[in-house]
Amino acid sequence: MRWLITALLPIAFLVGGCTASGYDVLETASAKPRFADKDPQDFGSVTPHHHSVHGIDVSKWNGDIDWPKVRKSGVSFVFIKATEGKDRLDPRFTDYWRGARAAGIPHAPYHFYYFCSTADEQADWFIRNVPKESVHLPPVLDVEWNPSSPTCTYRPGALTVRTEMQRFMDRIEAHYGKRPIIYTSVDFHRDNLVGAFKDYHFWVRAVAQHPKHIYADRRWAFWQYTSTGLIPGIEGDTDINVFAGTEKNWRNWVATVSKG
Repeated sequence: MRWLITALLPIAFLVGGCTASGYDVLETASAKPRFADKDPQDFGSVTPHHHSVHGIDVSKWNGDIDWPKVRKSGVSFVFIKATEGKDRLDPRFTDYWRGARAAGIPHAPYHFYYFCSTADEQADWFIRNVPKESVHLPPVLDVEWNPSSPTCTYRPGALTVRTEMQRFMDRIEAHYGKRPIIYTSVDFHRDNLVGAFKDYHFWVRAVAQHPKHIYADRRWAFWQYTSTGLIPGIEGDTDINVFAGTEKNWRNWVATVSKG
């Protein structure tokens, strides 16, 4: 299975001239925002609204969700928080992935990594709590510094970070048969990930500038461009993301990675 996943990485939107500075040329549609935003940013000519495939990420803080209404609004995918560290489970995870699946929204679980626990402890926890049927799209490893954490503010060196990430992702890929996506923030990427993990899909946070300006030479697949979006079916602020490629790229990628 691993050889198949690796072979599938160079899908058209990742290798067909789609560098970190060239994604937005893929779409020539209107730049009119698809969703309302309480605090919209001006990204200029490289606005995320050129992209046609938008999705969200959610956790317990999003409360009750009307999944059919979310789907009808134009949301194409959802990343759902599942676990954190070695012993925390998001209490809405099961409800959310079942609701998204029933509504026909492609979905994936994500794990928030704590550097105060080992990679194996966290992989064991994720596998114990995330059933294979909930992993429609590839699972996500969320790596970022968390200075406000009440339990873990430890910042290991970059080599340790990358070694632990690789161990965790190898365990997850072996169990679920899908190569994980890496989510990260600007400072964490700068400190640890520049030039690393080039054969993985990246989901990057960039809420004030286009990723090409703040992620050095990083080819990204998903861009989280706001945390103040307003999505029909969800009360309050919601993170909104775009997929790097076209709608056709999206359909082909989902059809490929959702197998098995």
